[in-house]
Amino acid sequence: MSIPQSGGGPITDQSQLAGYLEAGCKPKDDWRIGTEHEKFGYCKDTLKPLPYDGERSIRAMLEGLRDTYGWAPVEEGGNLIGLEKDGANVSLEPGGQLELSGAPLETIHQTCDEVNEHLREVQDIADRIGAGFIGLGAAPEWSHEDMPMMPKGRYRLMTDYMGRVGTHGTQMMYRTCTVQVNLDFASEADMVQKFRVALALQPVATALFANSPFFDGKPNGHKSWRSRVWRGLDDARTGMLPFVFEDGMGFERYVDYALDVPMYFVYRDGKYIDALGQSFRDFLKGELPALPGEVPTLSDWADHLTTIFPEARIKKFMEMRGADGGPWRRICALPAFWTGLMYDESALDAAWDLVKGWDAETREALRVAASEDALDAVVGSIRMKDLAAQALEISRAGLKARARPASGGMIPDERHFLNTLEDSVEDGRTPADELLAHYHGDWNGDLSKIYGAYSY
Repeated sequence: MSIPQSGGGPITDQSQLAGYLEAGCKPKDDWRIGTEHEKFGYCKDTLKPLPYDGERSIRAMLEGLRDTYGWAPVEEGGNLIGLEKDGANVSLEPGGQLELSGAPLETIHQTCDEVNEHLREVQDIADRIGAGFIGLGAAPEWSHEDMPMMPKGRYRLMTDYMGRVGTHGTQMMYRTCTVQVNLDFASEADMVQKFRVALALQPVATALFANSPFFDGKPNGHKSWRSRVWRGLDDARTGMLPFVFEDGMGFERYVDYALDVPMYFVYRDGKYIDALGQSFRDFLKGELPALPGEVPTLSDWADHLTTIFPEARIKKFMEMRGADGGPWRRICALPAFWTGLMYDESALDAAWDLVKGWDAETREALRVAASEDALDAVVGSIRMKDLAAQALEISRAGLKARARPASGGMIPDERHFLNTLEDSVEDGRTPADELLAHYHGDWNGDLSKIYGAYSY
């Protein structure tokens, strides 16, 4: 979850809302890659989630990273709730999932170095306090009652609201993890093309990274339960956004959509003010019940954009949101997959050619099928395994064309980061398939074996 925004003067004209998004446009030389990944922390002796407080806790993890590795603290209400260093930040999801929001970097090589350094630091501190961390899309055994709530005002408000508008919202908040990548766009037209490709191919990422076949201590019938959870959260702020594929799509059209998404909160003086279900359109008119007479600032708009959760979304950059959390090799593979598709013009055109003939029903059907069957999914004449192979071929060509070397030129480009995904397509096995094979095989139905086998 995003940290609260600051700065920006009052909004006096609605055109400022689209202008805020458009301000993210950058020339290609300035495009960067920002990778975010979440993981579950647990107590090694009990295999239960880490509480916020105590000797073996989330707070102890944050304090250890702060004191040992020079991270600057981020606090809310006197509680340590995050860390910052060199353009990156460590933050907490509602149930204590530890998230690294990486710095904007130029290459996947740098991204993978950042991931490795972060996981090394986390493992060091975790070992000291008797904790472990595991990369999965959903908590395999823990119940909702097992999960702590992190001391962030935003989460208290969201928890209450989630129970009113959907069936799976608190599951998303407390018991799922993702890996995502944030990418740039050059212009409105470039944004639109990338947004369409991102939404259409998000089910491919869901399938390739499917890693949540267990929930509440047993198989759940889905390869990506995390993806299923998002379909039962809140239809007003999730989904595949059919309007993005319509004529007239642009920054203004996205603003119209975002203004119709009910609000969660307004952040003032270090506190979250309850604006659940209220309208940003009313806020623009100074008629928000939570703050009568006040008009929003650009930071309020930035905050509101973080409460919208489609499969891909835009702020001043674009977020790819369809993948389950997983092992470190796939953390590096996710940004490689999307960078190859998005950051080379020929690859982007080829990706659009691949998906432009689909209608909204096909895109939604692929989303559903990906969560259930991953690479085994079939929608009409589309076989997910074949579609994934085509998307990976396009991504590989895009990464080759980017030609970003490493190790003094010994590694010519970033294509090798796709190897783990290509292996999955070749043998048809996603992480979820491997987990299920262990569960029904050598684990003999004992899910506690997952911690020893799959922790970082």
